This record gives sequence, structure tokens and C-alpha cells, in this order.
Amino acid sequence: MHSGISLAPGLTGSPFTHPKRAVVFDLDGVIVDSFAVMREAFSLAYAEIVGDGAAPFEEYERHLGRYFPDIMRIMGLPLEMEGPFVRESYRLAGQVRLFPGVAPLLRELRERGFRTAIATGKAGDRARHLLDTLGVLPYFDHVLGSDEVAHAKPAPDIVLRALELLRVRPEEAMMIGDAVTDIGAARAAGVDAVAALWGESDAADLLASGPDASLRQPADLLALCPAVAGAG
Repeated sequence: MHSGISLAPGLTGSPFTHPKRAVVFDLDGVIVDSFAVMREAFSLAYAEIVGDGAAPFEEYERHLGRYFPDIMRIMGLPLEMEGPFVRESYRLAGQVRLFPGVAPLLRELRERGFRTAIATGKAGDRARHLLDTLGVLPYFDHVLGSDEVAHAKPAPDIVLRALELLRVRPEEAMMIGDAVTDIGAARAAGVDAVAALWGESDAADLLASGPDASLRQPADLLALCPAVAGAG
């Protein structure tokens, strides 16, 4: 197996028992490096709504992958923070960058016949705007936000909706995420889960959640994605 890939304990060779036709990606920490922008937007929203004092971004970061209002409820912070957080996120969107290697990965997945989707904790409109700004929106068949399903991650709703739109069965797909909530959503949807370790999430917590495989860099995914049978 490729040196950048680690498998779940007890597995050798491919971590999957069924050939894959689709990849569902989380967005922040997987496709885009947005942590600096997130930190600034969160701090500005906290100052505007809550007032003085240090914004508890480290605690917020532990809940990444969830829908913003859900994080506010968990943290006991005002839901009114969402408005300025979204406003500042749009304003600062030009500072967000793709992780190195993501664009060629997405191109190669297309060439190999894979269907792709985004399943993010962000609102759908904001996710699509960001991907369009970065020039990679056409590489995804569908982009889904947490506001577009009944229950956000770690519930399986957004992954199941992605599978429905991609027209693939759970065993034909994998989910790539950098948060425990991503692994949980994939598991609940019956989809193989792959941990992305190139972002800023806590690797120990992510690996402890039991993904089927973990990747050190985006290009490592290609070793798990041979060309789809009949593609081309």
C-alpha cells in the first residue's frame, strides 16, 4: 500500500471490500485550508455579539464538521453569532486556499470516471460560492450544505442525500473527512470512511474514531481509486 496511507488495524491490501464509483468529500480541512479565515470570522462575530473577552476558538475548533448553529448550541453561545460569522466569512473568502494537490486530485478522479460530491457543515450557498471562487466547483457533481438536510453531521442525512444524487449505493462510495463527525456520518450511512490528516484537526482523535484508512496528503487518495470499470 502507498506509504501515505494507513489502514485500520487488522487490514492489509485495499481497505474496501467493494469497488468504488464515488467520493464524498468534506470541505473545510479537506478541500480548502480555511482555518485562519474561520478563526478571524469567529473572533469578529464573538466580539460583535458577545462583547469583550477572548473568543473561545479552540473549543469551536473541536466541533468542526458540525453545522454552525449546532456548534453554538453545544457551546452555549448566542445563535445571533451566525449572521456576522457568515458575513465575515464571505468577506474573507478570498483568503481561503485549496490545499496543495487538491486540484490535480480532482482532475484525475474525473479522468478515472469517479462521481464526486461535497457534504459540508457549511451552508450550501456559501460552500458553492467558495468553490466557485476557487475555480473547482465544476469538479463536483453536487455540493450539499448542512442547511439542505434535516439533520447535520454526525447524522447520516447529508451523506445519504449525496449518494442519492450521485446515484450510487453506499458500498460504492467513500467519505473523506477531517473530523470525527465525518467518520460518524459515513459509518451511519454505510459508507467507508477515510480520514484526511493534512489539515489542522486533531489526528489522534480522528484516528481513534476508527476510519477504514487515513491519508497524509490529497494525492494518496488515488491509490484507493483505480479507474471505474467501464469509464472512459
